[in-house]
Amino acid sequence: MIAFVSGPVAALAPDSAVVEVGGIGIAVQCTPNTLSGLRMGRQTKLATSLVVREDSLTLYGFADDDERQTFELLQTASGVGPRLAQAMLAVHSPDALRRAVSTGDEKTLTAVPGIGKKGAQKLLLELKDRLGEPLGTGGHAIGTPVTAGWREQLHAALIGLGYATREADEAVSAVAPQAEAAGTPQIGQLLKAALQTLNRAR
Repeated sequence: MIAFVSGPVAALAPDSAVVEVGGIGIAVQCTPNTLSGLRMGRQTKLATSLVVREDSLTLYGFADDDERQTFELLQTASGVGPRLAQAMLAVHSPDALRRAVSTGDEKTLTAVPGIGKKGAQKLLLELKDRLGEPLGTGGHAIGTPVTAGWREQLHAALIGLGYATREADEAVSAVAPQAEAAGTPQIGQLLKAALQTLNRAR
């Protein structure tokens, strides 16, 4: 297994990054939170998980080993593939997911696109003894403080999660007052709020 990649960031997209490793560009699928901490040309080190399918090899990248381990544990539940596991980590930190599972918090799980009430109940049962107890650090929201361009980052993150441009535009507008009031908004918090507005609109 490829445990991590380390090198300069060669390219950034709404849902992925390319890291140059030994003269080779390695494409890594990442959450918006992880991507928000990367900068073109700067060195980075991402913990990774390789997902092998008959027709593809996809490398998923994470800010740390805890995120990677949580990503892999989430997929032990039936019906959870890498895309859904990544979406769960795009909305919630590993500790927030552990807290939700340990307390039976359906609402936290249904904030993730693709998880309904029944799906959340099933996940709570299946993951109860797998994720472990929360470590007690950090709140439900995740993210690196975003000092500039939060609108562009949030919009790109929503498009990367499969929302239409119009939906992304409306969600960005809906969370603008929260972002401006925060002073130094966090992309993870804004993404969570934006997803909640989109879920209510559906």
